[in-house]
Amino acid sequence: MPPHAVPVTLTAAERKTLKKRARGARTPHRDRLRAQIVLAAARGRDNARIAADLHVTIDTVRKWRGRFAARGLAGLEDLSRSGRPRRISEVTRAALVALACQLPAQTGVPLARWSAPELLAEILKTGIPDQMSASSVLRILAEHPLKPWQYQSWISPRDPDFAAKATVILDLYQGFYDGEPLGRDDRLLSFDAKPSIQARERCHPTVPAAPGRAMRVEHEYVRHGALALLAGLDVHTGQVYASTPGTTGITPFMDLVGQVMERPEYKNAPRVFIVVDNGSDHRGQASADRLRAAHPNAILIHTPVHASWLNQVEIFFSVIQKKVVSPNDFASLDDLSATLLAFTERYNQTAKPFNWKFTADDLTDLLTRINAREQADLTQAA
Repeated sequence: MPPHAVPVTLTAAERKTLKKRARGARTPHRDRLRAQIVLAAARGRDNARIAADLHVTIDTVRKWRGRFAARGLAGLEDLSRSGRPRRISEVTRAALVALACQLPAQTGVPLARWSAPELLAEILKTGIPDQMSASSVLRILAEHPLKPWQYQSWISPRDPDFAAKATVILDLYQGFYDGEPLGRDDRLLSFDAKPSIQARERCHPTVPAAPGRAMRVEHEYVRHGALALLAGLDVHTGQVYASTPGTTGITPFMDLVGQVMERPEYKNAPRVFIVVDNGSDHRGQASADRLRAAHPNAILIHTPVHASWLNQVEIFFSVIQKKVVSPNDFASLDDLSATLLAFTERYNQTAKPFNWKFTADDLTDLLTRINAREQADLTQAA
């Protein structure tokens, strides 16, 4: 070994780590190369031979051989670098972030929300001398991160009995009613309607997917009318009962409920709890009385206002939307109806109850956080 070649000695652990790096399929090239240099050096090879074998310069071999000899495995890591000094000052960055945290209307700008170019144009109006671009704005906001061009909507509970009504439903999902466990033969159904599903026939046939090409759906279409999908979900079994009337209303709702309640498992049940939202076809005490008169063992449970998410059949509707309705291409209302009912039958062949985990305790925690946030907003506004 030439006198300028630094000797390298490996421990068993170091040799194992380096071999793993040198052979690893996912090891970055630079780490694999450095490991190969050190392993070759430990075998007593000189720098020139290692450089020739690995197709690198002798200086590269000398560098990583020397670093390992001095610092071990830590010497094979890249040294920290300061990088190019920032051209955009901290003052400018702070001003940009402060602007992004305001609604455009608060600054007199007639926009609904900021975009990077709009933020750039507005910040440059202040006379800041720093050189900036829209991409600079994006990088600065990504450090926080702020994305003022995005927005979320929310709705606050406005039902004065929101917690009490929601707790009844959540307790039913957990197997309790009025603090008592449900009976073995009690049943729990979730009913709702997906209205105005349109039958749209595309002007040109839909083209199936092909290698390297997504399915192609014609943008223009001919309307063939619309219908509703009424569905009742058995929360305990996952089975769905459905109909496709021309529209929603008291009569279609009662017809479907009647078909379900004629089945022995519901007709002979001590109690059948039916969860519904506040739609016009089953709203208020009148709907509860009407249902009880037709089916004495049925108990109608209304969700609070703006709380259809508590109704588990909505999950089935989301499945329908993704797997059947979108993209919409049906030659007639009969075609649409047949497809919806056929999918429901197919769904029932493997149906399982939804794994509902949101409990009354979770609701209490959620409402507490909402109340605290609203109080904080009021305090800040004052």
